[in-house]
Amino acid sequence: MNINMMNGKSWNFSNMSRLTKWRYFTSFISLTLMILSVTIISVKGFNWGLDFTGGVVTEIRVDKEISAKQIEVLLAKSSQQEVSVISAGELGRWVLRYSQTPTSGDVSANALDITEVLSPLKSEVQVLNTSIVGPQIGQELAEQGGLALLVAMLCILGYLSFRFEWRLASGALFALFHDVIFVLAFFSLTQMEFNLTVLAAVLAILGYSLNDSIIIADRIRELLTLKPKMPIADVCTSAVKATFSRTMVTSGTTLMTVSALWVMGGGALESFSIAMFIGILTGTWSSISVGTCLPELFGVNSEHYKLVPVSDTP
Repeated sequence: MNINMMNGKSWNFSNMSRLTKWRYFTSFISLTLMILSVTIISVKGFNWGLDFTGGVVTEIRVDKEISAKQIEVLLAKSSQQEVSVISAGELGRWVLRYSQTPTSGDVSANALDITEVLSPLKSEVQVLNTSIVGPQIGQELAEQGGLALLVAMLCILGYLSFRFEWRLASGALFALFHDVIFVLAFFSLTQMEFNLTVLAAVLAILGYSLNDSIIIADRIRELLTLKPKMPIADVCTSAVKATFSRTMVTSGTTLMTVSALWVMGGGALESFSIAMFIGILTGTWSSISVGTCLPELFGVNSEHYKLVPVSDTP
C-alpha cells in the first residue's frame, strides 16, 4: 500500500511538473506573439471603416449575371478611388462602400449617381437604400470609441486593484491587454474593415476575458490561504487544473454561439463574429498562461493574503 501511495504521489508530482512547464512555454509563446502583434499594428495600421472616416454606403440590385469586378471597375473609374463591393447575401444584390470627401457643405450632393455610373452594364439598377456618414461624425465616433475603451480599462483596473493584491491583479490586467492586442493585430494584418461593430466586439472581449481571469485568480488566492507552504508554481498549476473543466465548458458553449453568428449572420455580423471568436480563444489561453505566470514572476505568496489581527486597544 505504501508503495502504491508513493507511486501515486510520484505520478502526481510528475504530472504537476509537466503542467507547470507547459504554462511557462505557453507564456513565452504569448509574449513572442504579443511583440509581433504590436509590430504589425505599428507597421500596417488599420483599414478604418466608414463609421470613422466618413463616406457613403449604397445597396443596389442588378442582374444576377453581373459580377462584383464589373461594378468595381466602373465605380473606381468614376469616383477616382477604391470602392468596396460586397455581396448582400443574395445573387444580384450588392453593398457599395466608398469614402466621400465633400467639396461643398452638402455631403449628399457629392454622392455618386449609381444609376448613371453603372449604365454601361446594360442592366436595370435599383438603388435600395443609401446612407451617408460625414467626416465630422466619423471623427466624433472615433474619439468616443477610444474614450469608451479607455474608461472600460480604467474601471477594470480599479476593480482588480480593489478585489486582489496588485501582483495577482497584474496577471488578469495583462491578459486583457494580450487579448485586445491579438484581435487588433488580426484586423491590421488582414486589413479587414475596422468599424464600430468590431469596436463593440473588443469591448465585449474585455468583459469576457476578465471573467476567466478572475475565477483563476480567486482560486489562487484561496489556495494561498489554505496551503501557505505550497510552492507558488504548484499553487498556480493547481488553480488551473481546478478551473480547467469549467473554463473549457464556458468557452466551448460561447464559441458555438459565436460560430453560429459567423456562419448564419451574413456580412453584417462577420467582423463582429471573427473578433469575438479570436477574443474567446486568446482569452482562454491568456487566463491560463499569462494570467498565472505573471503573478508568479512578481513573487506573490501567502504572506500577501495573511489576515492581520486588529488590535482592540485604542
